[in-house]
Amino acid sequence: MRQPPVFSKTTQDWRQLHLGRLLGHAMRRFDARVLHLMAHNDEVPLALSNLAARAQVSAAHIHITRHLALQGSRLSELADSAGMTKQAMGDLVTQCEAWGLVLRTADPSDARARRIVFTDTGLAWLRAFEHAVAQAEAEFRQEVGNEVATVVSLGLEAYAGSYTDLELGA
Repeated sequence: MRQPPVFSKTTQDWRQLHLGRLLGHAMRRFDARVLHLMAHNDEVPLALSNLAARAQVSAAHIHITRHLALQGSRLSELADSAGMTKQAMGDLVTQCEAWGLVLRTADPSDARARRIVFTDTGLAWLRAFEHAVAQAEAEFRQEVGNEVATVVSLGLEAYAGSYTDLELGA
């Protein structure tokens, strides 16, 4: 009978403390803080702040906020930019459309296509998102120190850029 390998306690630490897991926890914490700030922002329309406060708006919905171009985007462009399937993004767009954040409009360059654009309410949401991200980043800087925050930001930017290069086959 084969014996399982023996691992020392320190060898086991990598399972809980590796960079990917820490990044995932940090991202979830950051997104949760941004949504909390948006839920309590007086500039966010009341119906949307109530949705955010009741955890009806998730990090997935933030993909639209992060990736929808100000001049509008086709569903396929939006899905590609967010790294999602068209079907999943279509579901999010439908939900955000029901909440009054976005509209599907005719694409002026292709009569068969539709563009997703922010509504005035969606633009107010986007401004609140900008302020919430800035505050969450400031809180991060205060918690870990400006020098560490700068190094983390530069490192993540370089690392994310190399991921894009890998995706593109570079």
